[in-house]
Amino acid sequence: MSVNNEAPKVKTANTANHLAYSRYLEVVSSSQAPRARELAKQLNISEGELVACRQGIETWAIKPPFQDLLALLEGVGEVMTITRNDEAVHETTGTYHKFSFMEKSNMGLVLSDDIDLRLFIGQWHSAFHVVENGRHSIQFFNAHGLALHKIYRTDNTLSEKWDALITEFRDASPVTPTYLPLEEEPEPISELPANFDQARFAKEWSELKDVHEYHGMLKRHDLSRTQALSQIGDQWATKLKQDSVKNAITFAEEENCNIMVFVGNKGCIQIFSGEVHRLMQQGPWFNVLDPGFNLHLREDLIAETWAIKRPSSDGIITSIEAFNAKGDSILTLFGKRKPGNPELPLWQNIVEKVISLSAKQETTS
Repeated sequence: MSVNNEAPKVKTANTANHLAYSRYLEVVSSSQAPRARELAKQLNISEGELVACRQGIETWAIKPPFQDLLALLEGVGEVMTITRNDEAVHETTGTYHKFSFMEKSNMGLVLSDDIDLRLFIGQWHSAFHVVENGRHSIQFFNAHGLALHKIYRTDNTLSEKWDALITEFRDASPVTPTYLPLEEEPEPISELPANFDQARFAKEWSELKDVHEYHGMLKRHDLSRTQALSQIGDQWATKLKQDSVKNAITFAEEENCNIMVFVGNKGCIQIFSGEVHRLMQQGPWFNVLDPGFNLHLREDLIAETWAIKRPSSDGIITSIEAFNAKGDSILTLFGKRKPGNPELPLWQNIVEKVISLSAKQETTS
């Protein structure tokens, strides 16, 4: 079964959609168009608006609830998934299997070896099937039109099953979504809460039993992530130089260390677990270009990087985490491990090498 590309064209909701599409055509016809996120910024619209303005032409709305579609994606075979923020792009290729949905929290999980996702579906406002330059994808956006998660058909996807799935979930009478204006991000708060108790905070940190308790602890103390790291002391957190993520991944490649790479946004966290091999620097972008996993990281947009140690019932869990200027997490690195198992000593040694190299750079700068 194939998708009927002659589906009724959607009437745009207002003149703004027509103007957005006209501006889109001008850009893509006059020069080599940038990636969708950058093109939307160039046109001063959200990426959701950029996609929505092409409805009925090369884009078709997908009807909710979106978890119903996700539950059937395993049947199409191989896909490529992309999750990103402004500073990092994370791409994995595999099968979308072992999907589960927790209705109470409106959260989905994909827990396979090749595609590992935490899906915060309560943030998902709209979805589209997009055909562009011969590439088919399903793209999900939040209420502000920010892209949260994308799923691409590959050469190995079962195309007939993909087309049947799209036909089943294509919205026959869609309404062009209205997106909220992008909110101005407040400046990060540097002042600590008036009632902050550093001794109590340090005690709670030392008593952590699971890394998943960490964010609840920060919430109880009303601390941002970077505030917490600056307050906990060198025993648990060490501030690093900007190139430390690249150095950690490079050491992992040299020593064949299995790592975990987390990249996310408010609607999705995507995780890669395994070895990395093909590393490449292209301008400000540091890249991992392996079969099945690609990472693209804008090093110049990293504002803070930390090596972090958290106690757990499995022993110390060590990570390296990068933040942007707003204090949002860009990327987190762990050594590959399963719950119930201790951390890889090889990964702990790599983190110590990164800390040592960063300290040397600090003394010579």
